Formats: sequence, structure tokens, C-alpha cells
Amino acid sequence: MPRLSEVIAALETLWPAERAESWDAVGTVAGDPDQQVTRVLFAVDPVQEIVDEAVKLGADLLVTHHPLYLRGTTTVAATHFKGRVVHTLIKNDIALHVAHTNADTADPGVSDALAGALDLRVTGPLVPDPTDPEGRRGLGRICALDHPLTVRELAARAAERLPATAQGIRVAGDPEALVRTVAVSGGSGDSLFDHVRAAGVDAFLTADLRHHPAAEFLADRAHSPLALLDAAHWATEWPWCELAASQLDEISDRHGWDLRVHVSKTVTDPWTAHAASPPSDPLGAPN
Repeated sequence: MPRLSEVIAALETLWPAERAESWDAVGTVAGDPDQQVTRVLFAVDPVQEIVDEAVKLGADLLVTHHPLYLRGTTTVAATHFKGRVVHTLIKNDIALHVAHTNADTADPGVSDALAGALDLRVTGPLVPDPTDPEGRRGLGRICALDHPLTVRELAARAAERLPATAQGIRVAGDPEALVRTVAVSGGSGDSLFDHVRAAGVDAFLTADLRHHPAAEFLADRAHSPLALLDAAHWATEWPWCELAASQLDEISDRHGWDLRVHVSKTVTDPWTAHAASPPSDPLGAPN
């Protein structure tokens, strides 16, 4: 059985901490480097439900995409929900390791997993990492479809292939427009609009699209008449957990570790219900 330090060293080869954004908080949050690891759980969010799942599973290591502490703190008291997470981890000898923006830009990374879930063929990064001589790493991915789909059909595919959430998939643009190329970015993606426009794709699928950036982007349709598909943040990043688990499985087999690697299917998207609006009134919004 490997020690935690050995497993973390292997994970760092996949997602080196130095490739994380300067504002990010990645790496090992809790855990004894000398403790033995036999079972690992992957999840998007380090919340209490996931930690309780790790306890029930008998996991020694929890790997999450989102950081527990993205900003500094002065307390880990169990009176706060993050403090309760830390207490639960330590009491049960469970280590926590985070791979966030260093997993976003990895090859393969979060957006590769998203593209794979949608059966899209990756042709390159949306925002290339200038330190990668092979031009494969970077934020987001530019993808091609094997055969054109309408925006409506692509949205339906995303709703079917991604984990179900209350939000589903929102669409901005002509639902009947044909899509041959699409940019994807797991997680919040409206900061990438300039890169999407420059890529010349037909659609952009991401999460957390806000009113003003989306409206301003669509207003420039003369230069970029593409569609926006807005999925739930958690749903666009969950496929990475399966990809990451398979990568650790391969490492475990290569080293003869015989790790048992699991992916949490617990839905930690914060939105729990959706009420559809009635058909819109052609006369406009109500007074």
C-alpha cells in the first residue's frame, strides 16, 4: 500500500501545483504524508455530504476539484461548516487534496472530460498555455462535431449526457442554427468570451453565464453570430472526476498499488428545483 506522499506525488505529475492560477489554492489541505492509502474518492466539492460519503466508504484520501479554502481563514472551529469538514477529515484519518485550475489547464483536463461526455472531438485548447511546446494544454477546448447539429439538438445532447441538474441547459441564440464547431469550458466561462469570438466557432458551452456579459456578447452578433449554451457549474466539471479516477487507476496499476478508486455521484449543485415559465406573452413583459 502506498503512503499518502507517494500518491500525492503521482497526482502532482498529472496536475502540477505551479500550473494553477496565482489566486488559486490547490494541493494537500489535510493529511499525514506517512499514512497509508488504500481507497480514494473523487468529487467536485469538498462539502460535508461528500466528506460523510468518504467516511462511509472508508476512504483514506478525498480528491476534489474545488478548494476548501480559496481565501485565507483564521479558524477551523467546527462551529463553521468548513471547520466541521476539517474536523471530520482529521477524526477519520482522511486526507484532502485539491486540483483546481491546474486540472483545468491539464492535458487531459476538465474541458477534455466535458468534451468527451458530449462526444465532441477536441482540436485544441481555447486559450493555449504558452509554456506548452506541444500546444495541448490551456483553458477550454475547441471541438468539432462528427456531423452538424442544430443548437437545439446540441443542447438536448448536453442535457442527456451531463449529470441531471435543476437548471438543465439554457440557450441564447437561434435554436435552429447549425453547429459544426463548439468551444467548451468546464465551470465559469464568460471571462473567455474574447477567445471564443476569436476562435470562430458556432457555439460556446460553459457554465455560470451572467446577464450583462452574455447580453453584450450576443449584441455583437454581426461579428460573432454564435449561440451560448449555459449548463450548471457542477455538471460541467463532474465528468473530470471520472477522467481523474481513471488516470489514478492507471498509475495504481503501473506501480502495483491496488488502490480502490471511486467517483462520488452525490449531486452537490446548490440548485434543487426549477419552475418553468409559462409561454411568453407576445405583447411583452407584464406590467
